[in-house]
Amino acid sequence: MPTRRRVGIAGAIVGTASAGLAAAALAKRYAVGRIRLRADTEASEPFGELRGRPFTVKTSDGVELHAEVDGPDDAPLTLVFCHGYTLNLDSWHYQRRELRGRHRMVFWDQRRHGRSSGTPAGDCSIDRLGDDLAEVLKALVPGPCVLIGHSMGGMTVMALADKQPELFGEKIRGVALISTSAGRLAELTLGLPALFSKVVHRAAPPAVSLIGRRGALVDRGRQAGNDVSFLALRYLGFGDPSSISPTVVDFAESMIRSTSTEVIADFYPALMSHDKLAALDVLTKVPTSIVVGEKDWLTPPEHSDAISAVLPSARLTRVPGASHLVPLEKPDTVNQAIHELLRAVADTDAGTGGALGGVKAPDPTDLAEEAR
Repeated sequence: MPTRRRVGIAGAIVGTASAGLAAAALAKRYAVGRIRLRADTEASEPFGELRGRPFTVKTSDGVELHAEVDGPDDAPLTLVFCHGYTLNLDSWHYQRRELRGRHRMVFWDQRRHGRSSGTPAGDCSIDRLGDDLAEVLKALVPGPCVLIGHSMGGMTVMALADKQPELFGEKIRGVALISTSAGRLAELTLGLPALFSKVVHRAAPPAVSLIGRRGALVDRGRQAGNDVSFLALRYLGFGDPSSISPTVVDFAESMIRSTSTEVIADFYPALMSHDKLAALDVLTKVPTSIVVGEKDWLTPPEHSDAISAVLPSARLTRVPGASHLVPLEKPDTVNQAIHELLRAVADTDAGTGGALGGVKAPDPTDLAEEAR
């Protein structure tokens, strides 16, 4: 084939490919633009602006955990919120807004998430997260408490139950497990046929490890790909993309984007190897609430069913139309589940002759180093 003709064909191929990429980019921008032009009831919601009194809890291995205490210090019960993978304490925005002023609450960033520190060589296991939670409780929660965990935060609660079961029933009076799993996440089908799912799970660990080693480069690409991230999260993180507020999607996406690729890669093996089904029996000591979105594909309803089977007295709430980010997608339902859990805790305390109503928590400034 003459050189001139080969060059012409190559040029045509490159030109066609470039035109296709340009058309795809234009379609993506058009789609995102149309979504953002719709009426957005949450456009003025102050996401990420609700703040409490800041504290730093230094762990036994030297990590500085950022935490915030919100609400009256003399409240008889403290609610401790443990956020999920790639998120931070602000992911509990709607729950904080609903409960502040009526309850004492502790929010904290898991190690290497949000404003908490941690080194790449540090421990990124679920067991270590359970230890971190124990240290947060020791530093900031002098009285009885209820633990509320979403996704990886729920696994953190299970890890604490596994290592320090004696805390449950006396100090820890109730537990909420939201969109989480007791284990076997590596067997998820991800909505794919069985054969493809096996291939994905086999390829994922080395791929994630490689991406983690190129974290800085990947992070630059993530910063540039906001529209793609917006569309992906809108469809994967929420059950009904057509009804979710673009502002809520932006807020969730900003939290995920602020979590470095190295952190995402370092915690991935811990999530896949997580297995705390045997520890769930500890939770029979306290009222427990289980909440899951019916369209959750990251921690599917079957995983909550497995938890419920071990905890038959727990209240299981399946949220129609919701996916993994149910505290943001269906906050009213999640808030209601928390209110019901707190009533169950109060009823249990009253039935055993407890005195939650008379407990006064000491000033937390005597118990932890206040962040500057």
